[in-house]
Amino acid sequence: MPDATPQVDVDKERAAATYFKERVYATFTGLAIVLVTATAFHPEPDHAFFALVLGVLGITAAGFVSEIISHLAVHREFPDRRRVEEMLKVAGGAMGTVIIPGGIIVLSWVDVVDIDTALTVCAFVFIGTLALIGWLGVRRSRLPIRQQLLALLLLLALGLLVIGLQTVAHAI
Repeated sequence: MPDATPQVDVDKERAAATYFKERVYATFTGLAIVLVTATAFHPEPDHAFFALVLGVLGITAAGFVSEIISHLAVHREFPDRRRVEEMLKVAGGAMGTVIIPGGIIVLSWVDVVDIDTALTVCAFVFIGTLALIGWLGVRRSRLPIRQQLLALLLLLALGLLVIGLQTVAHAI
């Protein structure tokens, strides 16, 4: 009987890669929404909250749909229940990116903190999340330390480019 371990490892690696990828998309989306909302003339907490939650929900749903389409294209059939459950876990993880920033904005909504401070803190939470995801990805690599640092710096530069492009696009 053939050993099933290699397929299980491939499935776990695919699931982990998908989780990190979707988490990055959701985090960049959340950051872009927070940055654009912060540049509004008089940002309102309710608008900021719903824009953040709905924006991240939208990118998460798009990721879920892309996973189904990719599965159909590669495997020529719908994903089985186990695979759909995996896709839903990934989507749930991506939606998790709004918990802390959403809570901070709710604090602004109930007048515990002003909206400008809340949005600034949210931006730092998203930036910290991106840094942590990048660090975890680089740390898991088999690259020597020097190349890991270079990879982290490259990811930082690319992240700043993405933030800049998203901010400009939303500000137009």
